[in-house]
Amino acid sequence: MSASSELRQEAERPASPYELLGGETGLRRLIDAFYRIMDEDPEAAGIRAMHAADLSPISQSLFEWLSGWLGGPPLYIMRKGTPCLTGPHKAFAIGPAERDQWLYCMRRALDEIGIDANLQRMFEEPFFRIADMVRNRE
Repeated sequence: MSASSELRQEAERPASPYELLGGETGLRRLIDAFYRIMDEDPEAAGIRAMHAADLSPISQSLFEWLSGWLGGPPLYIMRKGTPCLTGPHKAFAIGPAERDQWLYCMRRALDEIGIDANLQRMFEEPFFRIADMVRNRE
């Protein structure tokens, strides 16, 4: 394949969700907003209580996991070797209320960083599936 046809193919492929968020910079902004909201908003008190005082390590883990999941560099897999989410969450009682608090924080974070409404709608179902996948109680 020639270099020009490779460039044409690259230009024709749809942008990944990672790219639509603004790559590493956009994802970092999203994660920073997400954890700040979780830390400060009383609506997220239930899930905030599940986390250590220092949110930096978990923030980095979510950044790495979402990077690969959204089509960017597979940072979490490179570090952990598996993208499994259920194992790390087993120790916590996660039901519909906690799932919904996580989604609340994510929706607010997407809105806060200025993601357009169409892109936010595109993320609704996949983010719901992630949040619901770690649920381990009714």
